[in-house]
Amino acid sequence: MLLRTVAGTGRVSGPGLIGCYGLMTLAAPAIMSTLAVRASARPCRVAKLFSVMADCAKMFPEKSELLPSVAELPTTQYTLSGMAPPARVTVEPTAVVSALSIVNVHLSVAKPVSVRLPVNPADVEKMMAALPDKAPAKPRQPRKVLVLAKAAGYVHSCIPLVAKTVEALGAKTGAWTTAITYDPAAISEQNLKQYDVLFLDNTTGAFLDDPHDAAATAARRKALLEFVRSGKGLAGIHAAGDSYHEEARVAGSGGAPAAAASRAGGPGAHLASQMLAAGDTNKDQKLSREELSALADAWFAKLDAEKAGRVSQAEFVTRFASVLPPPPPAAPHVVPQGRDTQVGTWPEFDHMIGGFFKFHWVYPQLITTKIDDPKSPLTAMFHAQEFDIHDETYTFGMDTWSRTNLHILTSIDYDKMSDADKAKEEYPRADHDYGLSWIHREGKGRVFYEAHGHSERVYAIKPMLEHVLAGVQYALGDLKADDSPSVKPKK
Repeated sequence: MLLRTVAGTGRVSGPGLIGCYGLMTLAAPAIMSTLAVRASARPCRVAKLFSVMADCAKMFPEKSELLPSVAELPTTQYTLSGMAPPARVTVEPTAVVSALSIVNVHLSVAKPVSVRLPVNPADVEKMMAALPDKAPAKPRQPRKVLVLAKAAGYVHSCIPLVAKTVEALGAKTGAWTTAITYDPAAISEQNLKQYDVLFLDNTTGAFLDDPHDAAATAARRKALLEFVRSGKGLAGIHAAGDSYHEEARVAGSGGAPAAAASRAGGPGAHLASQMLAAGDTNKDQKLSREELSALADAWFAKLDAEKAGRVSQAEFVTRFASVLPPPPPAAPHVVPQGRDTQVGTWPEFDHMIGGFFKFHWVYPQLITTKIDDPKSPLTAMFHAQEFDIHDETYTFGMDTWSRTNLHILTSIDYDKMSDADKAKEEYPRADHDYGLSWIHREGKGRVFYEAHGHSERVYAIKPMLEHVLAGVQYALGDLKADDSPSVKPKK
């Protein structure tokens, strides 16, 4: 049904099948079968194939990391956008988070839902034990920090721990008091008046935007920019740098993202080509509705050996291999080279936070952190000594991150990375310059960003907590530091 509704033409070409299959293997399993989703769209025979596809996610373990359940989310009616007609599905609370964790699924919702993850008490205990005893600067006046924990893309499991960490840092040292929100509507001109710093807790995607209300989106964006530029502060950690960007559009592709051009090499490509070969009975290199339905019946018949009319998960896992011929040897992975293909979708924010994500080395990548400004009070806790850390490490593109805009505090010691790890990076920067934390002025305001912070283990490292504490105090205006660009722009 997904193939039929997406295509809308009654048949799907080979490339279209690969693209649609990519959507099925990622979005469909996440939304329609991960954790008890009841579809209210009208049934059809291809639903049998959907039940087969639903468990295909298990074939791709790199997409199957699920986040904890979220009891307080209501069972909600969603619309799967991009379909004609839109498919309505009822989603159980845990399925929402699971879907978002597997793939950045585009969901339009009647009213926004804030995804709130539970915090692990053991992680909180370790964080509390690592808290610094005092702040590096005395507050000039009582300070208030607002933590925004809204993620519109990938939902990091560390989000509630980060919010708790910011709150605990302020409470223990007396540097500030904290309010925490998951609601982007809190970013309004009136509400922000009571705060001194906005802390972006792993915000991803277009975290301020309301897809149903352009005026609300514009007002929130304006409020954030004016808040900082008027003299207040902005602090962000890790996925705050994974916001407001997307793949560049390819000319002549109907507006398709550049990544779509390489999607044929993704995890669904091989199975999609086998579907086309097995189901294309008239050899026109397309699958009609009838051909796809017949293929679904044939595959389901092989899986349902007992003719019971249904297949259990265990039966599917053991029998699915019999449906397809052995796969050919996998082609070697080719790491993309050249300039990265990401473009910003809100340039003013991208400039304010310091850049946007293009690639990450996955946790627990070992990174040697270099201290770029050992004289800064924001790096005093490192005592001018490099240190190793295991985390998911972001890199930023050539056209978005620059020392001419930022005062770099720490960065990757690239020379100490192994050749094998260097070779993993997609679209590697020609200058091999990778900042990890920085500060800069934005109008009359101040911005601090730290790229690490994916793993909960980071928040049990005392020097890292001291670094964040100093960064927030800089953003508050209580800790003075050199924030001039590390490299003067060429005239």
